[in-house]
Amino acid sequence: MTDAFLPALIQQMLEPTFYPHPVNEPIQCIQTHISYVLLTGDYAYKVKKPMNFGFLDFSTLEKRHHFCDEELRLNQRGAAELYLSVLPIIQTGERFQLDGTGDAIEYTVKMQQFPQSSLFTELFDRGELTASLLEQLAQVLADFHARGATSDYIRSFGTVENIRAAIDENYEQTIQYVGGPQTQQQFDETRQYTDRLFTEQQALFDSRVKHNWIRECHGDVHLRNIAFWHDKILLFDCIEFNEPFRFVDVMFDIAYIIMDLDARDRRDLSNLFLNAYLEQTGDWEGLQVLPLYLSRQSYVRAKVTSFLLSDPSVPEATKQEASATAARYYRLAWEYTQPQQGRLILMAGLSGSGKSTVARQLAQQLGGIQLRSDAVRKHLAGIPLDSHGNNDLYTPEMTQKTYDRLLHLGITLATQGYTVILDAKYDRQALREAAIAQAQAHHLPLQILHCMAPLPVLQERLHQRRDDISDATADLLSQQHMDAFGEAEQAYVTALDTTQDLAAQLEKVTAKRE
Repeated sequence: MTDAFLPALIQQMLEPTFYPHPVNEPIQCIQTHISYVLLTGDYAYKVKKPMNFGFLDFSTLEKRHHFCDEELRLNQRGAAELYLSVLPIIQTGERFQLDGTGDAIEYTVKMQQFPQSSLFTELFDRGELTASLLEQLAQVLADFHARGATSDYIRSFGTVENIRAAIDENYEQTIQYVGGPQTQQQFDETRQYTDRLFTEQQALFDSRVKHNWIRECHGDVHLRNIAFWHDKILLFDCIEFNEPFRFVDVMFDIAYIIMDLDARDRRDLSNLFLNAYLEQTGDWEGLQVLPLYLSRQSYVRAKVTSFLLSDPSVPEATKQEASATAARYYRLAWEYTQPQQGRLILMAGLSGSGKSTVARQLAQQLGGIQLRSDAVRKHLAGIPLDSHGNNDLYTPEMTQKTYDRLLHLGITLATQGYTVILDAKYDRQALREAAIAQAQAHHLPLQILHCMAPLPVLQERLHQRRDDISDATADLLSQQHMDAFGEAEQAYVTALDTTQDLAAQLEKVTAKRE
């Protein structure tokens, strides 16, 4: 759109003299379907368009003012450095003035401008979205969700009726694309999955509500709405205009990030982020609803892209590209709903034997869930993961409680198709036999990976350990021993020498799994 077709206010906001501070010329104007964003150099100004889409209503000045205030308030939670103020714009004759006195004719959100190069999408494209950054993101988002408000009103959005209405609407809005980018089989099977889930798993959704996992979330936390700037992760551009998009299960929020990485063929990174987030929150039960939200986020991406195919003003070449993109997202949405064969993998070995290192690598290779006993133990005790546990944390009773919780989670998730890696010492035969019995009772494949290294290596590793949630120290090794594997266990055991090349040894493990 040329300047001549822009509203008079926006045309003047493209003039350097409009601003009481220096600007970088030429001022850029970025348009979305709901706003104009003016980039001036140090600052950006967002003006909402007077639109009403049903799910969003900016049709009156009063509503635009309200949602500017909401945008500022809500984004202070994840990106306070970026969201500075809401300013009135007044009009005198034909001229508009920013932050003047008198009656406002419009409002703008003033933001700190930051470089596009700091967006997570840009970092990914440059190969700079590292494991460390994704683990930081998991921590930031876990803290964000922990602070998120909840109430009876907010929790009401977690009912099956409310969730289902939005999901079913997506299907209704994409029927016309079946036979195009969407296939009949994918459409039918994706819908059958959600129909079955809503019908048969009412108690699961009730549990999510009961345990306060429905919160005031971000609502649109995909990789393009996350920045790494001045050595800090910022979550910006949250949903301010629609409560049902924001009052959601925390799994709804993290599904954006996982789906974005999966769509970029980096399931190793999405797995790393997922495991890091779950470990921080202790919400491993959330994995039972995660496929629903992964499918939903991918399906919405497909739907929005499909809408371009119905727009007569869109060039044919653009439509062909959109059709291919939509097809990829429809397929991904379907893949998330397909049944998988779940399995259990037990790590075993003394402290420092490399169990967690192996478990982490395996999880990324197999798309598995790594359940570390250290994290489970501290969540049970209600203490922060980074705090040092006292003796009460390591009583025989607490240890048994930890292993019971580990096994319960492992069986629950494996029966729903997850590969679950129980990352604990499993030094006692009784603990291993309990896991074998449960796996057999639920017809789940099971492997036991016994990690080994010489005692001096174990001691050195524990001396070198830093920034880890484990409280194990080298002086504890003298108190540890492994019960020998019984005859009934031997069939499940693979020994791993963690002083040798792990990649070659893990190849055998994954080959045996298949």
